[in-house]
This record gives sequence, structure tokens and C-alpha cells, in this order.
Amino acid sequence: MNVFFGLMIPFVGTTFGAACVLFMKKELNPLVQKAFLGFASGVMVAASVWSLLIPAMDMSGSMGKFAFIPAAAGLLLGVGFLLVMDKAVPHLHLGSEESEGPKVALKKTTMLVLAVTLHNIPEGLSAGAVFAGVLAGNDTVTMAGAFALAIGIAIQNFPEGAIISMPLRGAGISRGKAFLWGAASGIVEPIAGGVTLLLASQIQPLLPYLLAFAAGAMIYVVVEELIPEANEGEHSNVGTIAFAVGFVLMMVLDVALG
Repeated sequence: MNVFFGLMIPFVGTTFGAACVLFMKKELNPLVQKAFLGFASGVMVAASVWSLLIPAMDMSGSMGKFAFIPAAAGLLLGVGFLLVMDKAVPHLHLGSEESEGPKVALKKTTMLVLAVTLHNIPEGLSAGAVFAGVLAGNDTVTMAGAFALAIGIAIQNFPEGAIISMPLRGAGISRGKAFLWGAASGIVEPIAGGVTLLLASQIQPLLPYLLAFAAGAMIYVVVEELIPEANEGEHSNVGTIAFAVGFVLMMVLDVALG
């Protein structure tokens, strides 16, 4: 049950964020959006390092000087996986008029949701991989550390949920539907986490690769999408400052609870 609740925590964060549309009348201020995107980026980068890459290398300690190999290979595979998904799934980024991926006749709102859903897949993978390490009895990953990661993802999912539901409301969708779309974009996280958990239980030796794979996928999202979106329009340091705050918060959570 602890693992189940842990995998659901990020989805709860997205749902609470999407609920902002039920109480707020206007779209998010551009500076607030930049802050949210920067904060989410900082949390994801810190989680990738402390909760995923370092444990992956610790688990491979028996390889001596080559303990970096699973982490390096897994990270590159994660980046490659998201690169393929980026090309295979039609989606539209916030503030953009040109969709990415295959050209299909989908509504703008649908493609916005698909873009956020793509963001959420690596977060679900990372939570599933860390909880898999806990269930495997690996000393480098603790239940407290796994919950720290899940809580950190939930914190950065809160603004993400608002970022998707508020523009949907601005596009003319009712508050209720905008909330449901925003919340639905996060349901992929517990699903991806559960699938990762099942795979990891069958291939324990590959757990370091799975951790690093999740880290690579998360870093891809940050570099490819979140940071560029946080710096669109008029120049501002808000996104950079929020990145630092998110990074430090996730680092403190992981070290203090892990």
C-alpha cells in the first residue's frame, strides 16, 4: 500500500494544480508561468541527480571505475526514448502555434494536453524505478527517499496542472472540463510508474539502467521544453531564480528524507 500511495502522490499534485481553474478567473500571469516552469525544471534536474543517477552509480559499485556505465547508458537511452516520443506523438507546446510530431486533425486543446502528458511520462518512470529499488531491498534507495522523490514531483506537478488547465479555460472550455483535462494529463504517471515497477521486478540487474533511463527522460523534458518555455517572450530572470529554488528544495528533500 505504501508503494501504491507513493505512485499516486505525483498525480495528486497535478490534480490539485488543475483545480486552480475552479477558483481563478483569469489566465496565469506570464511571469508566474515562467516561475512555475523554472521551478519545475529545478525540481526535475535535482531529482534526476540525487534520486536517480547517484543511486544508479551506487548500485553499480561492484564495477569499480566503470560504475558510471549503467548511469551513462541509461541516461542516453532515456533521452533517446523521449526524442522518439516527441516525434511520434502529436502535441502542442504552451505559447506555440505550430504543433510537433505527426500532422493530425486534433484540436489545439487536445494537443496541449498531449504535450503535458509527454512531460509526465518520465516522472512516472522515475517514481516507479525508485520504488522498485525499495522493494528490491537495495541499500542505496530507502522508502523515505522514494517518498521524497514522489513529493518533489507532486510539488512541481502542482504548477504544471495549473499551466495546462488555465489556458484550456482561456480557450473557451468550461471550468469543469478544463479541470478534468488538466487532471487527466497526470494519470499517465501512476500508470508509467506501475509498468516500471512490474518490469523492474522481473529484471533486477537492470535496475540501475532503469533509474538512469528515467533521469535521462526527465532531463530531456527540462532542456527541450521547460527551460525554453520559461525564457520565451520578454527577458526575465524569474525562471532562473525559480529553477534555483526548485533545485535546492528537491535537493534538501532528498538528503533530509533519504
